[in-house]
Amino acid sequence: MAWQLHYTSARRGPTGRAGFQFVAETPGLPDGARAGVMPHLSYRPPPEAPPSPDDSELERFPVTLLYDVVDGRPLLLRCRYLGRDYSGRYGNFFAHAVVAEPAELEGMRPAELWRSPLWAPLPADGAVLDELDDLAPGTGLAPDDLAAWLPHSGPEDPFGALGLLVSAVRENAVPGGRVVLVADDVELIARWIALVSYSLPVSATARLSFVTYSADPLRAGQILVGTTPDVWAAMGARPLHETAVDLRTGRPLAGGPAAGSLSRFARGVGACWRDSDFAGLDFLGEVAARADAPAADCGDAAALLALCRADAPLTGEEEAELAAVVSGRGIEPPDWLWRELRQAMPFMGLELALAVHENAPHDGAGDGAGDAGGVLAARASAALAEVTDLAALARVVRAALRAGLAVSPGDVADAAARCTGYGGASLHAALTVCQGGGLRGALLDGITAELTERTAPLSDPDVCDALFQDAEWLRGVPHIAVPVLASVGGRIPGRRAEATGRLLNLDGRVAADVEAALAQVWASPPSAAEGLGLLEEHGTAPAGAGGGHPALGALLSRVFTRLAFPGGEGLADPETLRLADRIREVMPEGRAGCDAALVQAYGKAITAGPARAARALEEIAAGGAGSQLAGEAFVGAARRLCGRPPAFRADLLAALPAPVRARLGERWTAQLPGRARAGRVPLRGGELEQRNDLIEVVLRLKARGAADPALEAWARAAAGRWLAAKQLDSRLARSPRLRAALRDLLEPARGDGEPPRGGR
Repeated sequence: MAWQLHYTSARRGPTGRAGFQFVAETPGLPDGARAGVMPHLSYRPPPEAPPSPDDSELERFPVTLLYDVVDGRPLLLRCRYLGRDYSGRYGNFFAHAVVAEPAELEGMRPAELWRSPLWAPLPADGAVLDELDDLAPGTGLAPDDLAAWLPHSGPEDPFGALGLLVSAVRENAVPGGRVVLVADDVELIARWIALVSYSLPVSATARLSFVTYSADPLRAGQILVGTTPDVWAAMGARPLHETAVDLRTGRPLAGGPAAGSLSRFARGVGACWRDSDFAGLDFLGEVAARADAPAADCGDAAALLALCRADAPLTGEEEAELAAVVSGRGIEPPDWLWRELRQAMPFMGLELALAVHENAPHDGAGDGAGDAGGVLAARASAALAEVTDLAALARVVRAALRAGLAVSPGDVADAAARCTGYGGASLHAALTVCQGGGLRGALLDGITAELTERTAPLSDPDVCDALFQDAEWLRGVPHIAVPVLASVGGRIPGRRAEATGRLLNLDGRVAADVEAALAQVWASPPSAAEGLGLLEEHGTAPAGAGGGHPALGALLSRVFTRLAFPGGEGLADPETLRLADRIREVMPEGRAGCDAALVQAYGKAITAGPARAARALEEIAAGGAGSQLAGEAFVGAARRLCGRPPAFRADLLAALPAPVRARLGERWTAQLPGRARAGRVPLRGGELEQRNDLIEVVLRLKARGAADPALEAWARAAAGRWLAAKQLDSRLARSPRLRAALRDLLEPARGDGEPPRGGR
């Protein structure tokens, strides 16, 4: 069922008002139909049209036929310019709209309605229009009519122009883009829209919105938009989304594929129209109509047709794709196409000929291919001797093995040695095909020289992934194994441990390369648990004087360095300490052993009594000022020890050599809040407690006869203010010994015996 609406400027419409309005419609119009039609109701004459046309001139104004989908229903709208309205003003037009159910257009291209008898030339006399039971197509736009007209349509290469349009509409369109058709005659535009519609499957044309004429083509909401040359010439800056084609010449005016770059599908469509090959056109449409069919599938279908019609030679890649297609993994050709493929077998390559021979249905009438077995054997032998890339080698070997032909490992090795242009996909395909009969080893032997001489393929992750599977072969070629294992381990976390083990078991002559490779595999150093696992698995790998494998030692040292930041945060974790203990057992010497000893010292420094903690701090300090691990371990230990009671801290300082004591005191002072560190007042509760604790540490140290000049100077300045001295005197009321030490500390600043003046 379909509903009609008439729209124009009237003196008095159904509602009694004047002006543009719906003057007639079919009763029972679906809800929202008028609102859906309204945005499309407009007409502006071309710039060069006469401003005050007479009746004969009105006939030459372009007619608009619009097709779109509104709220799930097809909308067809025809607009023609009427010139004057009831008041004598120019600008009036008549729009005849049809809103249909989707079933009404089933099996029909909307472009067929261009000259349909359903279109009214003028508004109806009454306000009620009939329902439409049949949307009858117009004349002159049937496929055979268009095929006869196309060679004389105007462009020098009309079939290439059609291919350009099909490519722009189906393959190169972007969301929000459109294809603009420019011509003097709107009839010409309508014919080209019909040609494009017939070139696509019916399901696609249902979504192919179009308008035969627009005075503002870059704002039109349709995919195919017709306009006139004067409109196009008046356009300003043009967006990048548009493809515009001059239908008079067939050449693009903006956008579109580059010359000579039309897809196989687009070229195939043009060839079908050239030969009036509607069966081929239907075949291409059936393929393109498949849900989510990629452009490659449509190109395969077009290549099959080209092969049968000898339109153009196919490349090796195209033949390989077609072999996959006819083997049942893509398009299913109809019976008539199978017959033509069997007849074309003598002109095919090995793989495609084999695929057609194996998959084409045989009707017993002979296939014209002669002795297929003998032809295939001869072709296989010659093809293997000619391959120069791994993808071709894989195709030939696969085809030969599938045909039951014997393949020589020596031939495979020779062919592989000639191959260049390695890619991950082609190498993987070749390795997958060459499995039995010594073919895989022959293939690897053949590519060794190329990979040794030209290492660029080893930067391809896919190449490395393919070679990673051959562990034994890689062990024999360590210069290839190192980049392969580094690439795989560095990209795939689940393979880091395996890659690490295989790197550590390579020939010792590449030890330096192994260490760099492990740094790539473990760009983020292992966790303590992962490090412990690596140590248990590979700690006894090639070692030297108890130092273990140097590359493994360097990696484990990185574990500790990472855990040390910031300020020794992770060094006290039980897992870290277990790793340090185990390293000391397995590889006590070398860099890892030294770092493990330092981590053990850190554990003792933050848990032991003052004497043992002092010895541990000495050991950490002896790690060197340039060691990141030692530096962060000392900072972390100082921070943790800062929370111990003043008596413990004083005993610890007393047990330290003067340089280490000064360094620890400096860290403790630095950890104070800024106000307490600078001696400013007033202080908040926590700040006051921290300051007074550290001053007590200084007093206890002083009472023992030990001192650190810098720390004591800070304490004297911090306690020298009247309020601070008062607070400390109260704090130490029960310790005469510490009160005496406080007086001794402050004595140089007291002057006349009175508390020093200063802020309270």
